[in-house]
Amino acid sequence: MKRGDLYRVERPSSKDPKKHRAFVVVSRQVLIDSKFSSVICAPVYSARHGLSTQVSVGVGEGLKHDSSIHCDELVSLPKAILTNYIGALSPGKIHELDRALCFALALGPGSRM
Repeated sequence: MKRGDLYRVERPSSKDPKKHRAFVVVSRQVLIDSKFSSVICAPVYSARHGLSTQVSVGVGEGLKHDSSIHCDELVSLPKAILTNYIGALSPGKIHELDRALCFALALGPGSRM
């Protein structure tokens, strides 16, 4: 498992209307490689609202259609449920993810919006 990997999770939450939801792993690699049982992930939705906290993804990342990573909805998921690998973000998409996470978490100059 690596930072930027996408996984399809079955029934991720009782509140989620979808049977399956894709998530991207956003935790730092040292945590992923550790004995911690969970990692921080961002959900992928088909809706995109043009927010600076969203990253466009699609077929190039292993998804069936254009979607977006929503960095305002970070969740902790057990590593054990991240088994259905979809694909991975390219270095360019990881850079976009980092930028969106900075906005979502109000880190760095210009991100306090």
